[in-house]
Amino acid sequence: MPEPKEFALSEFQYNLPDDRIARFPLSQRDASRLLVYRNGRIDHAHFTDLPDLLPPDSFLVFNNTKVIPARLHFTKPTGAVIELFLLSPFPNNQPISQAMETTGSAVWQGMVGNRKRWKPTETLKTTLVTSVGEVRLTASWQDYGQSAVRLSWEPADLTFAQLIQYAGEIPLPPYLKRDATDADRDTYQTIYSRQEGAVAAPTAGLHFTPAVFDALAERNIRHDYLTLHVGAGTFQPIKTEDVRQHHMHTEQVVYTRQNIQNLSASLGRIIPVGTTSMRALESLYWMGVKCLRQEPDPFQLDQHYAYQLPPDQQPAPEDALAAIERYLVNRNQESIVAHTGIYITPGYSFKLCKGIVTNFHQPGSTLILLITALIGNDWRQVYQEAVEQGYRFLSYGDSSLLLP
Repeated sequence: MPEPKEFALSEFQYNLPDDRIARFPLSQRDASRLLVYRNGRIDHAHFTDLPDLLPPDSFLVFNNTKVIPARLHFTKPTGAVIELFLLSPFPNNQPISQAMETTGSAVWQGMVGNRKRWKPTETLKTTLVTSVGEVRLTASWQDYGQSAVRLSWEPADLTFAQLIQYAGEIPLPPYLKRDATDADRDTYQTIYSRQEGAVAAPTAGLHFTPAVFDALAERNIRHDYLTLHVGAGTFQPIKTEDVRQHHMHTEQVVYTRQNIQNLSASLGRIIPVGTTSMRALESLYWMGVKCLRQEPDPFQLDQHYAYQLPPDQQPAPEDALAAIERYLVNRNQESIVAHTGIYITPGYSFKLCKGIVTNFHQPGSTLILLITALIGNDWRQVYQEAVEQGYRFLSYGDSSLLLP
């Protein structure tokens, strides 16, 4: 493992000029640039070149979560505006897909803007004019201490997913420093988003178009989808000087038995699209380890687990995946809902992933640590080159293909 000084937060900072942050997307998704890092060498291409640049027989893994309009606004009779930023169903161990289908009333945990103006006994109300007529929505505190809010609505036969489409706004990343527009409802989603529940997009996938997928198919590059519902914690800055002391957020992820079979058949060739896909894949290995070791709660992974077993006690990836498939078969399940807080930092040994397709990330973020874990200190050269060559950064920015 690296020496402690190599875990200083200052080691993961770089200068990101404000004009390098892409505040709006390109009009054509796949018109973005692509920086290619391969075995220490950097080249420049366009995203449409990706199918030709991937190693032959690569197996891509996408995150098909869908961003929900998670920002709700209520105006009190006094004129005070209360903003709710919904983060997860409460209690947060319930499947998000199930929570999205709730009708009439739901409890969600979140962040409350202007909280001091909303008394614990007070009910907020609003009426929305929609294509299905008037929708009446109320909000009251369910658990003030845990920031859990009960939302109730009429017509009560609307699902929660339908309600927030009428009532909510897309939650753009704070570093874009602008309000969401109607266009963001489309551009801040991948074209393959299916499973509602994220409050941030898996932005590495924003560049993919039908034409890119067609080109991948022509080259026999196969792919699969899993679901990790990206939480607001992905934007949480590291505030501890020793990055190992950072408290990593937990996110819900859904794996299917078909996922396990596809990954088992593709070992050595797996390339995740985005950091959320990478975290989901690496988490899967460690969950398999927990199954093999018959440990309790195998599908609950904290940020420390991946660093506890000596290398000679870490099973082969195929054995870990086989253990998960046995777990599902024995319980006659086709899928499993898991929670991961995996924290990939320098010194981490990757088990399933052989590279990554990803955007350029914020200085001093957990995602820079993940990139450092993959390509070592070459990350500095990659990012310096991207800044100097005028690449666009962050969620709506350009892409990179990193192959150590």
